[in-house]
Amino acid sequence: MTLTAVQAVRTATMNDVPAVARVLSRALYHDPVFRWLFPDDGRRMAQNSRACALLAGFGHVPGGHTTVADSLEDPARGPVVRGAALWTPPGARREGAAVPLRSLPHWVRLLGLARLPELAWYTGELRASIPEDPHWYLCLLGTDPAADGTDTGSRLLRAGLARADADGVPVYLETADPADIGYYEDYDFRVVRAVHLPAAPSAYCMLRPAAS
Repeated sequence: MTLTAVQAVRTATMNDVPAVARVLSRALYHDPVFRWLFPDDGRRMAQNSRACALLAGFGHVPGGHTTVADSLEDPARGPVVRGAALWTPPGARREGAAVPLRSLPHWVRLLGLARLPELAWYTGELRASIPEDPHWYLCLLGTDPAADGTDTGSRLLRAGLARADADGVPVYLETADPADIGYYEDYDFRVVRAVHLPAAPSAYCMLRPAAS
């Protein structure tokens, strides 16, 4: 199989949720947050997939703010999703208005009831860094490892940044992987806060100013 350049970056539909979950689960297998949530290496891929399906299927995709990158590798098979980005627009809740309540039973089954307070505490610590001004939030960005060496991730990121520039607002994200910092700095993001917590992954809060 030979990967080709990204054929299209488009808005995801609910039919894309399985592909989004597959791509992100593979992309985030070694991510510090997902390793913290799912420490069993043998089970993490399946658990990642369920978590990413919850994030995408309950809020981001129905809200119309998930983008996917299609790659045409086999004309007989058609385009294959090789990257995905979950965005939240200015003024919207990160997960969608009714998502936390509707998805809670699924998170309980996935994480176990005992882990939910720990996760809520961790996300609460990160929320202290959220900009007060309107902004686009990049929740997750990932590409299939099979797409390494292509421009899949950069195409997805540039599409989102162009939308934020059209709105005249900044873009905010968090990453727990220090190796990601330089990548995002190439797109004018800067670390505005580093969060170091006991018994939880460190996080780096990054902001890209609004286009002047």
